[in-house]
Amino acid sequence: MAVIKAFKGMRYNTAKAGEISSLCCPPYDIISEQERLAFIKENEYNIIRLELPKEGENPYACASDILKMWQDKGILKIEDKPAIYIYEEEFSVGNTQKSIKGIIARVQLEEFSKGIILPHEFTLSKAKEDRLNLMKATNCNFSQIYALYMDERHTTLATIDEQSKAKADLEFTDETGVTHRLWIETDEEIIAKLVADFADRKLYIADGHHRYETALNYRNYCRENGISKPGDPQDFQMIYLVDMEHPGLVVFPTHRLVRDLPNFDKEAVLEKCSEFFYIDEKEGTDTMEEDLKKLYDEGKKAFGFYCGKGEWFLLTLKNIDFMSQMLPNVSKASQSLDVSVLHTLILEKIFGIDKENMAKQVNLTYTKFFTEAIDGVDKGEFQCSFVLNPTRVTEIRDVAAAGEKMPQKSTYFYPKMITGMVMNNLGVD
Repeated sequence: MAVIKAFKGMRYNTAKAGEISSLCCPPYDIISEQERLAFIKENEYNIIRLELPKEGENPYACASDILKMWQDKGILKIEDKPAIYIYEEEFSVGNTQKSIKGIIARVQLEEFSKGIILPHEFTLSKAKEDRLNLMKATNCNFSQIYALYMDERHTTLATIDEQSKAKADLEFTDETGVTHRLWIETDEEIIAKLVADFADRKLYIADGHHRYETALNYRNYCRENGISKPGDPQDFQMIYLVDMEHPGLVVFPTHRLVRDLPNFDKEAVLEKCSEFFYIDEKEGTDTMEEDLKKLYDEGKKAFGFYCGKGEWFLLTLKNIDFMSQMLPNVSKASQSLDVSVLHTLILEKIFGIDKENMAKQVNLTYTKFFTEAIDGVDKGEFQCSFVLNPTRVTEIRDVAAAGEKMPQKSTYFYPKMITGMVMNNLGVD
């Protein structure tokens, strides 16, 4: 099954580069240009210059030059011994303090068709092209993919917890209040134990589908061009591995905002929805998330349909059998997803927003923030919005295990991993 191994990570030499807090950044795809420039202004060695290059006529070539310069200057160094890295994020959700902990290792790339590493969402080609160009130029992974594994006895987590009792090798709290900790595990016996744990496991990609597919493309490119051979570092990707039943796992919903539909008519939408949903008219959005969570806990499929001025409608699916009629060729796991219900019965059937439209975001915008889903409609930027409950981790597993993928933006794992604490230089064996 999954093959993992220790590796000599590339890390910052903080004695020369500065505080680790000024060198890391959030995932590249959620950083604005203003934020990118602010990171560089704070510290010229910030990882953003490698992970999201925008300098020079050819930004990818420029990233390659910067990488070489930083290595030559000793800003970046290679670990003396192969290591597996224990990574923890401590954070708060509402008034609850949580933490999630897993390991960062090199994982052997496998085609999805082998059923060893499984995706759960569809991807966009433009993002994959960008990441491939960066890998071709730098021969590195600067950020981790996030994957889940099943471990009923939680043996790996027990080992991780035991090995991270001491003070972390790296620790800082970012501007959002998330504390990041990294332990560098080089003990060969512990590494061998962790590697053996994964010999009979499948991995489920939680976040980083674009980067995983890019890594496969890059591996194939390297083999075809004589840059690497089977078993070389290009066959491996840096992945953060977390127990699927970890108590710190948090998945946020991604809400849908609808715009620019011709002849949008709230009453006509509600009349058509009544075929599939029980409809409760509500005033004031203060309890919307609470109302939805109650139905979520009861295992029901429900959405908040918001039309502005504090007026919204609680839509609760009458019968899940509607989905087997509408999507007879997919698994029960896919049929029963909240996003599948919303997309199939409302966005496609009633609004006429097809899958291509959704992928190109012609009439749809996505947000993980409840306030944006409400404010966007109130400001007149959108005609309506749909507020969702989160996708369950077990649903992610079941859809992936069925060999299927969810619609884009079905999940938002929180918090995102920080970029820059450890990197995977594929030029190092």
